[in-house]
Formats: sequence, C-alpha cells, structure tokens
Amino acid sequence: MSSPAERYAAARRRAAQASNYPALTDFALGLGFEIDDFQREACQALERGSGVLVCAPTGAGKTVVGEFAVHLALTGGEPDAAGGTPPRKCFYTTPIKALSNQKYHDLVARYGADRVGLLTGDNAINGDAPVVVMTTEVLRNMLYAGSAALTGLAYVVMDEVHYLADRFRGGVWEEVIIHLPESVTLVSLSATVSNAEEFADWLVTVRGQTEVVVSEHRPVPLWQHMLVGKRMFDLFHDADAARKHDVHPELLRYTRDTMRRMELGEGRVGGPGWGRSGRSRWRGPMRPDIVERLDREGLLPAILFIFSRAGCAAAVQQCLAAGLRLTTADERAEIREVVESRVTAIPGEDLSVLGYWEWLDGLERGLASHHAGMLPAFKEIVEELFVRGLVKAVFATETLALGINMPARSVVLERLVKFNGEAHVELTPGEYTQLTGRAGRRGIDVEGHAVVVWSPEVDPRHVAGLASTRTYPLRSSFRPSYNMAVNLVGSVGADAARELLESSFAQFQADRSVVGLARQVQRNSEAIEAYDTEVECEQGDFGEYFALRVAIADRERALAREGQSQRKAAAVDSLQRLRVGDVIRVPSGRRAGLAVVLEPGTGGFGEPRPLVLTQDRWAGRVTPGDFTSPAEVLARIRVPKHFNHRSPAARRDLAAEVSATGLNRHGGRRGGRSKGGGEDHRLAQLRADLRRHPCHSCPDREEHARWAERRHRLVRDTDELRQRVAGRTGSLARTFDRICALLTARGYLSAEDGVTDAGRMLARIWGESDLLVAECIRGGLWDGLSPAELAAAASVVVFEARRDTDDRAGVPRGAVAEAVEATLKLWGEIESDEAARGLTVTREPDLGFVWPIYRWARGETLAKVLASGHNLDGDMPAGDFVRWARQVVDLLGQIADAHGVSATLRDNARAAIATVNRGVLAYHTA
Repeated sequence: MSSPAERYAAARRRAAQASNYPALTDFALGLGFEIDDFQREACQALERGSGVLVCAPTGAGKTVVGEFAVHLALTGGEPDAAGGTPPRKCFYTTPIKALSNQKYHDLVARYGADRVGLLTGDNAINGDAPVVVMTTEVLRNMLYAGSAALTGLAYVVMDEVHYLADRFRGGVWEEVIIHLPESVTLVSLSATVSNAEEFADWLVTVRGQTEVVVSEHRPVPLWQHMLVGKRMFDLFHDADAARKHDVHPELLRYTRDTMRRMELGEGRVGGPGWGRSGRSRWRGPMRPDIVERLDREGLLPAILFIFSRAGCAAAVQQCLAAGLRLTTADERAEIREVVESRVTAIPGEDLSVLGYWEWLDGLERGLASHHAGMLPAFKEIVEELFVRGLVKAVFATETLALGINMPARSVVLERLVKFNGEAHVELTPGEYTQLTGRAGRRGIDVEGHAVVVWSPEVDPRHVAGLASTRTYPLRSSFRPSYNMAVNLVGSVGADAARELLESSFAQFQADRSVVGLARQVQRNSEAIEAYDTEVECEQGDFGEYFALRVAIADRERALAREGQSQRKAAAVDSLQRLRVGDVIRVPSGRRAGLAVVLEPGTGGFGEPRPLVLTQDRWAGRVTPGDFTSPAEVLARIRVPKHFNHRSPAARRDLAAEVSATGLNRHGGRRGGRSKGGGEDHRLAQLRADLRRHPCHSCPDREEHARWAERRHRLVRDTDELRQRVAGRTGSLARTFDRICALLTARGYLSAEDGVTDAGRMLARIWGESDLLVAECIRGGLWDGLSPAELAAAASVVVFEARRDTDDRAGVPRGAVAEAVEATLKLWGEIESDEAARGLTVTREPDLGFVWPIYRWARGETLAKVLASGHNLDGDMPAGDFVRWARQVVDLLGQIADAHGVSATLRDNARAAIATVNRGVLAYHTA
C-alpha cells in the first residue's frame, strides 16, 4: 500500500495533468473507469496536437484513444476571429462493415444520433454529421472525389491499421494516409506489431509529428492450455517458463506417452479420443465433450475456432445431438424475445429456407456458429446474445477475430492450420495472438484462457512458440491500380503522382531494406575515387590503356568459348557417325585409351552416347564431354552379333582384339593443324593498339595495372549493387509507368490533357476489375440489358468462388449470355495487354453468381435463388448471397454515378439496384 506522501504526490500529479490537459480530464470523467497509462499517454499526445500510433494487444482498450479524438472534434477548436468556435469533424474508419456498424452504435449511445453518421456502402446515415463512422474504402473514394464532406475534417481514426498488410485491400490504408490533408491529425490504432517504430517513422515522413505508444500489457492475463483427450494441461509452468518457451514437463511427458502408445497400436485401451487402430484413427475429444469440459471448469462463454464453415455448422449439430443445454429457463425466454424482435421483418417462408428454427433451437441452448456464410442479420443476433452472456459457446471461423467486439472467457483452437483461399497453411504467431486475444473480458473476468486441442500433428513446443511470440512485423501490400493511376494523374499530374507513390509505406520499407546496399555503393564510390589517383600515368591516359587490356582479355575468352563450342559440335557430329566395330581413342578421363564401339550413339533426342568397350575391359557409354577433339576411327574389328558386354569372358576376348590392332594407346592427334586460319583479325588489331599506346612503355605499367584491375572489379560490383537497389526501390514507379502506358494506349490518359473523358469515368470505378468494368461500359457491352440482365452481367466482375472449379457455370440464354461472352472476350484482350507489359493480370470473370442474382432481380423466392448458386457444396449459403448481392449493388451504384455513362445504362443500373434491394437485402440494411 502506498504511503500518505506517495498518495499526496500522485494527487498533485493528477491535478497538474488536469490543468495541462483539460479536454482529457473532461473526457475521462465521462468514462466511468480509470484510464490506463498507455491510453493517457496517447490522449495527451493528441491534445498537444500530435498524431499518434497506438499498438496494444486485442482487448487492451485502444479504442479509448479513438473516442478521445471524437471528443476533441466535438468540443471544438480555438475560437475564430468572430469569437465563435468553428465546427470540426472526426472520421472513424474501420476495415469491415460489421465493425463500422458496431462502432456507430457505440458512438450513438454516447453522443446521440444527431451527432454521429455512418457510411459503409451498404448504409448512408446522417453523412453530414460532425462524427462519421465509415469503412476505409469510403474515405479513400471521398479523397479522390474531392468531397465537400472533407471540409472541417480535423481527426481521422484508423482502427485496425495493421490491416494494411492485407494482400487484397491493404493498399487502401496507405492511399488514405498519403492523401489526407496536412491539417488532419491521424490516430492509428494497431495490434501489437514488432516494427511499430518503422511504421511510425514512415508516418512522420508523410504526416509530420507522430508519437508512437506501445503497450504489451494485457489488462486481463491470458493462461495457455492444451487439451489432450479429456485431460487439460497448462502449456507453461509459470510466467518465466512462458518467456523462455519452456513447455510444462508434465504436458510433454503425457503427449510423448500418448504418441508411444499410438505407435504400438494400443489405441483400444487409451480411453476417449482413441480409435481402434492407433494413430490413423485418432479423433481427439468430441466437440460436445470439449464444451462440457469448459462448462465444468467455469470457462464459458467460449469461442471455439474451427477454420471451416461446414465444421462450425457441424459442431452445433453435434452438440444438439448430444443433448447439450447451457442455458436456464429464464435465459431461454430472454433469447427468444431478442431473436423474435430482430427477425420480425423477415417473411416466414424465408425463415424456413434460412434454417431459422434449427438455428433458434441452438441459440436457446446457448450454442451458435458464426461465419461469413450466415445471413448478416443472424450473425449480428449471435454477436449481441454472446456479448450479453446468453449464448455460451460459439463455433467460429477466423473472420470473427477482425476487430468485432465479442470477447469471451476462453478461446479454443481446434487446429493450428487454416485454408487461406489458396492452400492450407499454419497459423502465424500474429494470427494466433489475434485469435487468442479474444479470451478475457475486461471488467468481468479475472483471467482469460486459450486452449489448443492436441492431436498427433501438434507439437506442444510449436504451440509454445506461437503463444510466446507476441508480435509480428507489419509488411505493406500496397501496389498501384488503374483507378489509382487515373485519380492520381487527374489530381496532381503524372510526375507528382510518381512522387506520391514513392512516399508509400511499401516504398519506405523497400528503401529501408536497401539501406545497407546503398551505404556499400557509397563506400565503393569513395574507394573508386581513391583508386583513380593510383592509376594516373605521366605517359598518357592509363584508363584508356587498361580498357584495351580488358578488351583483349574479353576477346580471348570469347574466342576460347567459340572454340570450345566448335570442338563440342565436332565431337557430337563424330560420335553420331560411329558404327559397331569402329576402334577409337578416348583422349581423356578415367577411360582414356583405345575402345571399340558396341552400340552406336544415335536414335535419341539428346547428345549421342555410344556404348564402348575399352582396352582395359570396361564397358559403358561415352559422351561428347569425354572428347577434346572429334572421335577419329583408327581401325575396325568384328564384334560378335549377340555380344554380351556383361560377360567378363566376352569382354576379355574382345579387349584382346583391340590390343591386337597395335595402335598406340595414348597417341597424339594426327595432323594437328589449326582450323582457325590464323589469328583473329579483331584480336590482332587490339594487340597492335595496345603496343602503340604511350602507357605501354611506362616503367610502372604493371603497378598501375594492379590498381586499375582493383578499380575495374569494384566498378563492376558497384554497378551490380546499383541494379539491385533500383530493382527494389523502383518497382512501384515502374509498375505505375506500365499502368499509365496501358491506360494511354487504351485512351484513358493522354500526354496532352492528362485524364480523358474515359479516364474520368474509370476514376469512379473501384475494385479489382476496374479497367474491365470501364471497358465494358465504353464498349456498350451492357447497353440494352434489362435491369435483371444488367445485374447478372455485372456480377461476373465482382463474384469470386471460394474454390477453384474446372467447369464453367451456366448462364441464362439470350442477352445475358451474349453480354457475358463479350465480357470474357474483352477480359482476354486486357489480359494479353497486361502480360505484354509485365503487369499483374486482371482476375478472370467468374460466372458462378449469374443465375442467383438474375433470379433474385426478377423477383423469384429466396429458396429458388439459393438453390441456383454454382457451389460445390450444393446450395449457396444465405450470407454469401447477401454479401455478393451487396457487391453487385455497389458496382451498379458506381456505374450509375460514373462520368459519361449513357442515360439508358444509368437508368437501368438504378432500376437494377431497386430490384435487388428487397427481402433479405432490404431488412439487412434496416
């Protein structure tokens, strides 16, 4: 306990801080809890006018700093000349719509609906409010469009900023950070990354003053465990062991014993989790058993991560089949009340299609799944019930870990391998930290628990490494796109655009990676200057003289290579002409000496390799590499018709006949005349120039030459280093130049005017297939389509199947089929252009969503639509349908708003949006 003097000193410090930071003092009073040191440090930096980068573990309370930026904006700035306080705005950005929706509701609860807005593409609520929550893409689009909403913007909060490492969408973060006006203060909130200082250094270069605040402290301690069969073990004995990655000895001993019993096939006596035939049949503990175990240990509510949608759904079914019930009667009544109030707008026939009654049964028992295939409305209900403590066990895919506020008392990882869209890969330490970081609810739990389910493939020492590595490096995924290129050229011009690209974090990291190389180039350049003085010659220009010596050496090497090439060609030709019984001389190697040909070397596609028997009774094949000159036939002897070269007696007799020819075993070449026809003319000229040069007669010639040779080698090495530096640091600018060249060739950019009318249209098309969409519009490929047909045709450039399929999905006949075929043909032309310029290829259109969106836009039922999805597992999941339909609507909105679009296409795009926004999509946005 602190002494009276220490308490008095702390009170004095707080009083001083209150006077120095009045806004923070006012803000903290409304929180209802004492803020942590890292939160206070970051908020004080903000009140001083500095930008901040806050790196802290999941659940540590980083968002408090973002909410303080909101508070600063709403309390206004310095009084203006008229004595009033000018309005200030704060934009709060997140990587995903679900997190934006959640943050919006949090801020509305605190500041009121009139002061907070939401912009996510799906939703546009009160967009002119002083505080607007939005996805990062929305802010990027506003910056490029020069939106009036940016007026008065004082703060931008970038939540989950480590998302800029995302290979698909990460570049958006960097575009926003680079393009925000200098007057905007940036608040960057990140998970703990190991290169926070590097990221902060970059922020300083592009945003000015930025303070980095790093906290490794978890407010709720996290305990790590492994579940082996039905036994739960601590992963570490204590905190010191965790720091050293030392696995608990009892866990290691038990897993080794388990493995040994499996190898011996003693599975039948191993208890639960064992199969009948040892290792190949190991199943691990059943999911209902895991949940029951957590319940007995008081570790619920829990999130059980299963990296498969089907696995999540199956886990709930297994628990229901096992009769598991985790709720009281009162809780069941409360769950039903919440659910029924949230689904009132969903028609009864749609509820049946969505598996509503089975889903409700699971919820009432305290069980649910959570994955992207679920209807968004269902996911939101699961999140609400879990946060309220009514749902006790959620089986989820890793998408739940992306910042949604859904903490648990414990987290279970069923496997340490996940499918990343292309292959099954092991979890990284960063992913492990992100997933297990959900364990431990601040203000509720004394400690959180992370449980890894053991299997024969999981080494506890590997888990210890994942659990002990708390940080991971942030790597940029930024790359120029077609849309970015026209927007940059249109706003700042081509030259300034290249400079902007060079200020990206990707470029910053590339530059950092070659700092050592650049320093070496500098040192080499200084050494070259020193060597220049050593090679100065009173007789003349020694550099010129040495260049002649280098040219002579180069010419001699070229002639030698040419001679070798000619000799090899001659050897190949001679071996191809050999016949059975020819006696030749192998000039070198272990088999040097006389030999007789047993089989000719022709007949194959490679080099000739005749089978021979040497005078020393060795039988084997020779190659052109064994001959420094053409193989010459010296004599001929008879080889028996069915000669067996594997018979020692046969080899002995035939070798004796070879010796009986009396030829010299190691004879030299006969008539060894050079075929060169005298010395090479170019070489003779160079040697004559060398002898005539004034420096040739210098008495210190060879001393100068030694220094010149060192200089020559150093110049060559330095040039290679410069190429390596240019290869890394110039890649973004080179890609940008290639993109601009393609856009110029296709009429989107021009040397005279910069951005053309077509380019202004492309500037409002966002997405991976931006150029393909623009070309479809320009080419009139989608003109004349009805609203439903337009939605179907547009879907091919946004939809992407979760798995690769060899077969191509069918499409409706008539106008849709023709538009899709024309789109595919156009994609082929663009792909060819890109390949010729060394650019990343635009993704091939995917036809898997054409039928579902076409049927939906024509007014068909949800049941029929979901059954029409091109899906390997059967029907299309409702969540997938809503997500892809939303993306089609988003693209249709871009088409309707794009520059220069025909009135007919614009009207049809808007009509298509109206036809799609019904039923599950309409009540999702409500």
